[in-house]
Amino acid sequence: MQYWLMKSEPNVWSIDQQMKAGKKGVAWDGVRNYQAANNLKAMKAGDLCFFYHSNIGKEIVGIVKIIKEAFVDKTDKKKRFVAVQVRFQEYLKYPVSLEKIKKTKTISHLPLIKQSRLSVMPVDLKSWKIIYKMGKINSN
Repeated sequence: MQYWLMKSEPNVWSIDQQMKAGKKGVAWDGVRNYQAANNLKAMKAGDLCFFYHSNIGKEIVGIVKIIKEAFVDKTDKKKRFVAVQVRFQEYLKYPVSLEKIKKTKTISHLPLIKQSRLSVMPVDLKSWKIIYKMGKINSN
């Protein structure tokens, strides 16, 4: 299993909308950056992804699961880019802010900080565990 982070502007697609999409999930589409698209292509069914609210909030708010591997993105007229199907897994009890991630030295190497414009990125297991734990206990 691999771990990822996917960004969405909450006023465009939020974790609440993702939860309401139910068991069938929804296509994670509209990605037009080649590096992010390559990350989508590398995802496998069963992989877990942190759901990050970008621009508004700037925090990890929950987890989604990949339920269908890369397929042609229907929103791409030229058929060059892919989408994956994702299903809501869980909310984090305490959202983990970008500010908190930046202040945590053990995870300050993440692409979320180094490549802030990238919308889909890998997360190593050690960092996943640290962030997940931060989201379960209030460490304000």
